[in-house]
Amino acid sequence: MESINLNNAIEFHDQNPFAKPLHVDENGRALLFSLHPGQNVKEHNAPSSPIYIVIIKGKGIFSDDNGEVRTYGPGNLLVINPKENYAVRAIDELVFLSFLHGAPGY
Repeated sequence: MESINLNNAIEFHDQNPFAKPLHVDENGRALLFSLHPGQNVKEHNAPSSPIYIVIIKGKGIFSDDNGEVRTYGPGNLLVINPKENYAVRAIDELVFLSFLHGAPGY
C-alpha cells in the first residue's frame, strides 16, 4: 500500500497551473492540480479514459462540451466522459485531484 499526504504535495506555480503526478502506472494516473485565482486549464479531453475530479480546496468554474458553465467547490466529484472537452478557471486557490485510467507511454 502506498500513502501520499495531499497537503504536503500541494505546489503552486506563479505563471501557470501546476499538475503534479502523485501516482502513475499502467493502470492509471492520479494528478494533483493547483491553480492560483484566475489561472486556467485550457479546454482539453482524455480520448481514451473518463476523468474523475475531486475538488479539495477552493472554487473553480468548469465548462463542458455542452457549453454549460458551473462553479464547484470542496466535496464535489466531477465525472467527465472520454473525449468530452472541459476547461477550468480558478476563482480562488483551487486544488483538485484528477484520476484517469491507463497511462499512455508508460
